[in-house]
Amino acid sequence: MVGWRFTRGVSEQYNAFIQGFNEIVNVKWLQYFDERELEVMLVGIQDIDIQDWNMHTIYRHYKRTDKQIQWFWTFIKEISDEQRSRMLQFVTGTCRLPIGGFRELMGSNGPQKFCIERVGKENWLPRSHTCFNRLDLPPYRSYTVLKEKLLLAIEETEGFGNE
Repeated sequence: MVGWRFTRGVSEQYNAFIQGFNEIVNVKWLQYFDERELEVMLVGIQDIDIQDWNMHTIYRHYKRTDKQIQWFWTFIKEISDEQRSRMLQFVTGTCRLPIGGFRELMGSNGPQKFCIERVGKENWLPRSHTCFNRLDLPPYRSYTVLKEKLLLAIEETEGFGNE
């Protein structure tokens, strides 16, 4: 039953979609892109309002005044728009915001703010929980280490490497 619903049951629609899509972009070219790159190419890079992001972020086991949180926001201000989109994608599962901005973010159970939680040890990489819009940020001891680990997370993560 599942096989029919996901393959044979929609094969006519799928084939029509692929044929139409192939008229615009040769489907063979898609093999050169991962799903994140393809999403950014198709929907573009959004101008992300950092102040809105900051105002609508909650913290668990961190305070807004903790140095790791201050470093996080410094990092967000310093990186490019594309990297901000990748950070958003890493934590939420999508590189785009709802029309209402960060205030309107949705999780698996409805409205869910962007969350930064203190989890792990300094040698851990950041993790994300896309269903909950949550970034697990270890208590790094320097801005340099935080920046290095966050860049690694947003640039090198593939598929379900995050939770």
